[in-house]
Amino acid sequence: MHDLPSGQWLWRALLEGTQAGVALLDTSLRFRYVNPALARMNGVPAAAHVGRTFGEVVPGVDAREDVLRQVLADGLSRETMTSGQTRADSLHARRYWQGSYHRIEDGHGGVYGLGAVVQEVSADRETQREVERARERLLLLDAAAVRIGSTLETERTCQELCDLLVEVIADVATVEVLSLTGDGHRPAPDGMLRLRRAAMAARAPLAAKVRQFGVPGEYVDYQPSAAIPRCLETGRPVVSNFGSDESLSRSAPNPERVAAYRAAGIHSGMVVPLSARGARIGTVSMVRAGDSPAFTEDDAAVARALADRAAISLDNARRYSREHGIAVELQRALLAAPGVPHPRVDVATHYLPAGATDLVGGDWFDTLALPSGLTLLAMGDVMGHGVDAAVEMSHYRSMLRVVAGEYEGEDGHRTPDRILRRLDELLTAAGAERPGTCLLGLADPVRGDAWFANAGHLPPAVISPDGTVGLLPVPPGPPLGADLRGVYETVHVAWPDGHVLLLYTDGLVERRTEDIDDSLDRLAGLSLPQAAGPLDALLARIVHRLAPEAAEDDVAVLAARAAGAAGPAGPFAG
Repeated sequence: MHDLPSGQWLWRALLEGTQAGVALLDTSLRFRYVNPALARMNGVPAAAHVGRTFGEVVPGVDAREDVLRQVLADGLSRETMTSGQTRADSLHARRYWQGSYHRIEDGHGGVYGLGAVVQEVSADRETQREVERARERLLLLDAAAVRIGSTLETERTCQELCDLLVEVIADVATVEVLSLTGDGHRPAPDGMLRLRRAAMAARAPLAAKVRQFGVPGEYVDYQPSAAIPRCLETGRPVVSNFGSDESLSRSAPNPERVAAYRAAGIHSGMVVPLSARGARIGTVSMVRAGDSPAFTEDDAAVARALADRAAISLDNARRYSREHGIAVELQRALLAAPGVPHPRVDVATHYLPAGATDLVGGDWFDTLALPSGLTLLAMGDVMGHGVDAAVEMSHYRSMLRVVAGEYEGEDGHRTPDRILRRLDELLTAAGAERPGTCLLGLADPVRGDAWFANAGHLPPAVISPDGTVGLLPVPPGPPLGADLRGVYETVHVAWPDGHVLLLYTDGLVERRTEDIDDSLDRLAGLSLPQAAGPLDALLARIVHRLAPEAAEDDVAVLAARAAGAAGPAGPFAG
């Protein structure tokens, strides 16, 4: 400190008052002077620096002496970053300094040493790292938004989450979910918590080793002290670094797993909760093994963000699964028992729901023997999908049965338009929430006649015994329940023995990429040899020929054929 050139009191006041660390080093890189700020940074008195090197004063700091020697050698000033820990207390796990170094000459061409100005930037580096971590999390969440929840299938969503976690944060990842009520699994032993492993992923070197711990679809029982029950109870991540077999035993599902975990090289684990909209769904478990570093709180924050994103998709999938199951069971129950037709009418029906990821719709059909000796044939489609549409479909079907059962009259049995008008009036008065279409037919197997009226539905078709198909010109009126006070027209058609009347919903023929007339032409262009065979087989062939493998909408079809009627042959438009 006393080696500072004399007579420079003004410079001394400046150097001792600044918060930047300032030092003077000789050509051997030994301290000749340090100001109070640098002494505080290093945690060593200023006088104790003099005559000593960086390594002797602060051995925990990488001082970049190679850079300092280059400045001495060529005289070019340089800036560089140093890092480490000094002898002073610090809140930072690792400290960083930005230093500027320049060569000092004595005025006669000789090199006196180096001048150093050092400013601590640890807080700035922490802020920068936090910004970088936030950016990485945003990028991960963007990836999660694209890759997780691509379908409404629970198992696939869980697998998508595991795959992403193994790519970015874990060596092994699994998703365990709480069981849904009534899923049929046996109860867990007393004191244990049972979850179902929904998905699992592992890095290639560990994939074979972790199969011994179970596969997706299995139930796993956890002791109360295990990490997963603790995570579910607190709703917070659990990070466990297994320094001893005892700590590993507490976190494992059961103590018997410890030896196998050690053999696989597992040394660190983390569990984060899966919950959405206040409901617990399950947990995500991750482990690291071998040379991978232990999990940190930063890792827990990343995993929690990804789990929260996935939990929304999983909750949507589970809600969908419940609603889809209810709607399917309701629709199956309603369509499983159509009414009984006239004994001399053979009827077959076929229902094909849209793909597994679509909610069932409001397609319905019915048959009913009327007191007049006619058989009512009905095909309808209520707007929308899901439970609400299925319930509304049941209202339409029930109300039609009531109206048709009360339908009598000297000539009224030949006019199904009157049934549609009455049905429309009742639905409108009842405040039907969803409009619906309906094709209504009254078939007389004895006389070989049929009468149709149409409320916004596709026209019926007739299949001749030789397999040709013709569309019947039944003009559509307004849909039912739309409060349009519809006018419907009855059309008579001849129904000779052996001819099949075909009613269907739009899912059989309609395609989003083409005009409906083209779709109907495809139906009319079918050739159906063996049309005189069983009606069930005929419907199966029609659906196979027309409905795509991934149907865009539900498909419902109904076929009716007179059993031994002696009706006259003739044109089908009457």
